[in-house]
Amino acid sequence: MKRLKMQATIVTAPNQCRLEEVPVPEPREDEVRVRLEGCGICGSNVAPWEGRPWFRYPLAPGELGHEGWGQVDAIGGGVNSIREGDRVALLSYRAYAEYDIAPESAVVRLPGALDSKPFPGEALGCAMNVFRRCGIRPGETVAVVGIGFLGAVLVGLSTKAGARVMAISRRSFALEIAKTMGAAATISCDDSASQAALEVAREWTGGKGFDCVIEAAGSQAALDLATELTRERDRLIIAGYHQDGMRQVNMQLWNWRGLDVINAHEREPRIYREGVEEAVRAVSSGELDPSPLYTHEFRLNQLADGLNAMKRKPDRFLKGLVLHRRRMA
Repeated sequence: MKRLKMQATIVTAPNQCRLEEVPVPEPREDEVRVRLEGCGICGSNVAPWEGRPWFRYPLAPGELGHEGWGQVDAIGGGVNSIREGDRVALLSYRAYAEYDIAPESAVVRLPGALDSKPFPGEALGCAMNVFRRCGIRPGETVAVVGIGFLGAVLVGLSTKAGARVMAISRRSFALEIAKTMGAAATISCDDSASQAALEVAREWTGGKGFDCVIEAAGSQAALDLATELTRERDRLIIAGYHQDGMRQVNMQLWNWRGLDVINAHEREPRIYREGVEEAVRAVSSGELDPSPLYTHEFRLNQLADGLNAMKRKPDRFLKGLVLHRRRMA
């Protein structure tokens, strides 16, 4: 029997990829196969795209793509909660392809309210899980350091929770987005202006510092600034993805201020799924509208352009989506 083929992007070396025809994966017991409509481009893709000594190439077909959504077209034995034809978000790892598979437990059905809308479930679920760990209460002051997709969503969620939010970013466009998401104040800050930004931010809180500071940039400079913005006996949330090398922290200041430092990344599959389910509820109810954050679209054969955009962040770039159109041959 002839195996059906699909297109998948393969990262063959740092900063290089190609589109190939490969066999369509077959779902095994307790798995589903999804004909993908699209997949979000994540900041965590940048390090393997640029290359680090610990990565080995070529990557598997579709690898790095983990923010996929689409329509279930096949199910394995033992699958009960998902049917063929369901539109879903899936937690998978090879979604830069036309099809991917995932365990039934890693698939979340999308309601009719989200029909035709892009839904990079892993990215949205990650934001919901980070927000839960922040423990934000009405009336608190919150600083979000780094306004990419994650930071922008966290601005919106924190504002909805009744906090006064300050957004801090290098890029003016990101700060424009933060305002639309509800930021009460914004500060433009690069490394050379971090001290000035710190003084402005402290003044905004009456010299006390912020009740909760969310570091969402994944850089040493952002981590340093976020630490300085904290107030005594409150929370520093690490939401940025720090996977490009070692970091140093100001343990003297962490210790002196008695900070609760929370690494808000989740690795438990059950909690990952809960975050996606929560995101589905928030977006379908209108509590969260991520659509203004999807600024760029690419096709599978343009993945290199998308990854380079994620790395370089051209003007008015925030979140790229790889959209699939070709049907299985």
